[in-house]
Amino acid sequence: MDPIVLSLLSLGILIALLSLGVPIALCFGGALCFMSVAGDVSMKGMLMWGVQQILSPTLLCIPLFIYAGSLMSDSGIAKYLLEFVDVFVGRVRGGLGMVATISCALIGAISGSAFSGVAATGNMLIPEMVNRGYPRPFATALVTASSILGVLIPPSTPMIIFGWVTGTSVLACFLATVVPGLITTIIFCCINRFYASRFPLIMPPPMDKREKRRQFITRGWKALPAIAMPIIILGGIYTGVMTPTEAAAVAVAYSIPVGFFIYRGLTLKSWYRVSIGSAVSVGTIMIMILCSMMLSQTYVMLQIPQVIVETVFNITDNRYLILILLNFLLLFVGMIVNDTTGIILCAPLLLPLATAIGLDPVHYAAIFGVNLAIGSLTPPYASLLYLGMRIGKVEFSEILPPVMIFLAGYSLVMLLTTYWSPVALFLPRLLGY
Repeated sequence: MDPIVLSLLSLGILIALLSLGVPIALCFGGALCFMSVAGDVSMKGMLMWGVQQILSPTLLCIPLFIYAGSLMSDSGIAKYLLEFVDVFVGRVRGGLGMVATISCALIGAISGSAFSGVAATGNMLIPEMVNRGYPRPFATALVTASSILGVLIPPSTPMIIFGWVTGTSVLACFLATVVPGLITTIIFCCINRFYASRFPLIMPPPMDKREKRRQFITRGWKALPAIAMPIIILGGIYTGVMTPTEAAAVAVAYSIPVGFFIYRGLTLKSWYRVSIGSAVSVGTIMIMILCSMMLSQTYVMLQIPQVIVETVFNITDNRYLILILLNFLLLFVGMIVNDTTGIILCAPLLLPLATAIGLDPVHYAAIFGVNLAIGSLTPPYASLLYLGMRIGKVEFSEILPPVMIFLAGYSLVMLLTTYWSPVALFLPRLLGY
């Protein structure tokens, strides 16, 4: 059978299984079985190759960061971060919304996950925002949309995966999405400020300078262990003292005593529950990575990347039109699978195309990270959106309009990252990557 037809049929099977709600790992397993039967691909050899690849030390940081993020959610770290940020912007109109966005960025710098942001802050912030006059759907949409900063602010699990599957420096990939993450934070704060001026908000009484200084010292001291965590992790990575895997291990080792003895949010019972939950999540994710990586490798064996390059260049050789096609493709992929799966499946396949149009590998990483992050908010996949709805106790029809407002703002970040390379390359170049 023609390799292109074979690949398209396997993708059709994959999409059909995903649309039926079959677990992602089994969806890729079904597509792999088809490739084995119709394409004469040796599953024994492919499985041996996949297991060898997944034993990479680079991937070890993923379960460690997942565990650290879960510990952080239960330890009380998020609570003290929220209180500290509130000192600066809590008395500004719409300040509580800014607290939500900035806190999600800080939590992203600890956990490397979008889900930690909404899970750690949603139960505390959404009810408080409603009490102060925010409509519940808007408050839920703000916290949920801001949680994608966990993918953009390093350490980011999808960027670890991208560096691993493409052979790009993981540290450079981390840095590539920092500026897009900061721009996203500013845009979301501006959207919140604009709509807050139209809501009948209940403002807390203003603090004088003396009281503000006292609160800064008091809350800053309580939040110091929480603030120190991203500083230790990111400082250790970027100074070269620690690899990302070592930094992830330090994050776990740091979270446990802080959660038990400083913030006292962790107990033996909750620690056991968090450990079991993290182990289950890690097992699910690693099986998904293995299956999606094997399917991607079968496409590489059939020389699909070369066919993609030839097909695209037969349509157009205009760099900007090709980037538009890349944007649309990644948006579609993000709507049906999570960002990790999308990276494993598509990054190696499209890398020759990116190279052919002269795209810097680090810029390519930023385009993938920024485009696929939106998939967690766009149906039918929209896992982050569904989690936010459950935490915020709102219906899909209620949350969708405000979420679309934030996605419209985020689209500006996507365009800037894709078409103006300094947004992605400024920090990597500044630090010599």
